[in-house]
Formats: sequence, structure tokens, C-alpha cells
Amino acid sequence: MTDRAIALREEGRDIISLSVGEPDFDTPPHVLAAAHAALEAGLTKYTPVGGTSQLKRAAAHHFRRDLGIDVPISQITVSAGGKQAIFHALLATVSEGEEVVVPSPWWVSYPEMIRFAGGKVVPLRTSPKDNFRFSPADFEAQIGPRTQWLMLNSPGNPTGACYPAEMLLGIAEVLRRNPRVMVLSDDIYAPLNYTGGGHATLAALCPDLADRVLTISGVSKSHAMTGFRIGLAAGPEWLIRAMERLQSHSSGNPCSISQAAAVAALEGPQEFLSQWRERFRARRDQVVAAINAIPGLSTPTPDGAFYCMIDASPLMERFGDDTALALHILEHGVAIVPASAFGGRDGFRISFAADEARLDEALRRIAKALAA
Repeated sequence: MTDRAIALREEGRDIISLSVGEPDFDTPPHVLAAAHAALEAGLTKYTPVGGTSQLKRAAAHHFRRDLGIDVPISQITVSAGGKQAIFHALLATVSEGEEVVVPSPWWVSYPEMIRFAGGKVVPLRTSPKDNFRFSPADFEAQIGPRTQWLMLNSPGNPTGACYPAEMLLGIAEVLRRNPRVMVLSDDIYAPLNYTGGGHATLAALCPDLADRVLTISGVSKSHAMTGFRIGLAAGPEWLIRAMERLQSHSSGNPCSISQAAAVAALEGPQEFLSQWRERFRARRDQVVAAINAIPGLSTPTPDGAFYCMIDASPLMERFGDDTALALHILEHGVAIVPASAFGGRDGFRISFAADEARLDEALRRIAKALAA
């Protein structure tokens, strides 16, 4: 699909991309000013592998203020993006043949990182009728003697699913009955929750399980800093130390300038976040209404993030599979991602992290493509 999109652009075609998972807003000025000041101050040398003490303190403030997790800086590490933190956590803990339960559709990198570590992916199927959420009973049914982790992404990519407090408390009861299982709670999209009830996360709700939960956060999605590559992780100290030892031999410290910018992001003004969230909410509603008006397509209303997972199963007899459908839509000028890329089927994901006019035009093209 990427190759075909490039070829179409080289032919002079206008291709609207709804496949990229990053905010279209500019990085806030005070964050850019902090990066510039760090350069001017010559902060271009090595830092501690797991991040500067300034950023760890800012991260502790963020975890407490925004996620309700009270954690000392000895239980926080900084990495080159949330992806690196997840990768190192899995490498530090998963042995050959051990199992990781992963709700599907899943973020594309989860299964690949698990397999790289020698682990086995155990899919936990979810469906649109349940807003792509699994029940505690569904989870418990997948636990076996070699289960090491549950991957819990809320709000989720690619579905936008959020797990409210009552569902997390049910999951906690399953964990108490299965003391071997840990939880990797990927909360990178926490600021983009549209439920009105606020973000809920397991380590804050159930302090008795905190020594079995690794919480991932960062500034990429919240502060439009995807290129800065800063991820944050909070969890048990033994795991944080193991992750930092791995990082010392893989990449070393995260970028020093990016760390200074992240301090400004976490400690500086936060008011704009609610304005961005309302823009994303309006775009979500725009996309959901348009998709549900197209014959053969449907989507539940996502509770968070900036993605819709579209069900196109009525069109599979016509197209054969969701990759063929995605290529057909690409020929009509819109780049999307088939559900099969996320361990799903018979549909596709679109990102509504694009301006309203581009979204309108993209949705018009999708409707036209399916009417053709």
C-alpha cells in the first residue's frame, strides 16, 4: 500500500493520508522554546541512561497529576518513545515460549515485540458490538500456566476503546486469582478520553497490584511531540532497573534536547490540551456520522484516541479481503490501513488526526469509491 501510494503521488495524484497516528497540531511554542534554550545552553552531552533527574521529577508529577499514580523517581525511566519502553520490558521478562495475552485488534508492534523476545502471542478477540472491549471472563479464559503479561492499551490504538474503572476492577479480580500475570498498561493516549468520566488506570485504582503493573506514558500524542521520541514508564523498581540495563546496551540515553523539551511539556501550561481534545472529539463525531451513512460500512463511536476501526464485512464478498478493499480506496485518493494489519479482519482503520476539510474530502472519496 505504501509503494502504491508513493507511485500515485509520483503520478501527480492527490492522496489524503488517514493512516498516520500523530496529532496534526503544532508542537506548543513553550516546548520549542525549551528545546532551543537547551541547545543554546550546550546541553548536548550524555545524560543518565534512564533520563535526567529533572525529567524524572517532571514525570513523577505527571503520573500523579494526570494518572493518579504516586510513584517515586526510582520507579520511573525515560526512553526513546513509549515503544522502546515496552520493548525493553518484554525483553527483560519474557522467556522462550512464555505467553502474552493481547486484545485484538492490536497495535501493530505489540505482537512483533513479543515474538522477538521469544514469547507467544495469545489473541484476546474483541468485536465492534462490545466497543472492542473484552470482559474479565474473556481475559481469564486465556490465562494458562505460562502466561506472563496482559497488554492493556486504553484508550486503544487502533480501536479507540477505553476501559472504565468498573471494568478495570473486574480485571483486577482476575489478576488477584492469577498472581503470576503482570499488566503492561499502555496509557499513551490518556489525555484523549471523550467519555467525560476521566481516565482510569489500573495502578491507580488498585495499589495492591502496583508491583505487577508497568504504566507507559509520554508526550508524543498529548503534546504533538512524536518526533522528539520521549516515552515514560512507571513500575516496580526491579523492572525499571532491568529496562535501564537493557537500554544502556541498546541505545543509551534518550536525546538530551528532547528531554529538556519534555520537562517543559509536563511542567508548563496544560490548558491547550482540553481545546485539542474538543477538536478531536468533534472530528470523531464527524467521521462516525459519515462512515455510518455509507452503505456497507459501520463503526462504533470510539471513546478515546483518534482512530475509528471500520467494519466492512458486508463488502467482503465484493472485494475478497480488507487489503483489496484498502487498495481500492487508495486508488480513489485515500490511504487507510486494513484491519488485518492489526490482527483484525474485514475492515480498516482511519485516523481522524487531520483537519476537518481534509476529513470531509477523504470521507467523500471513500463514499464515491464504494459507490463505483
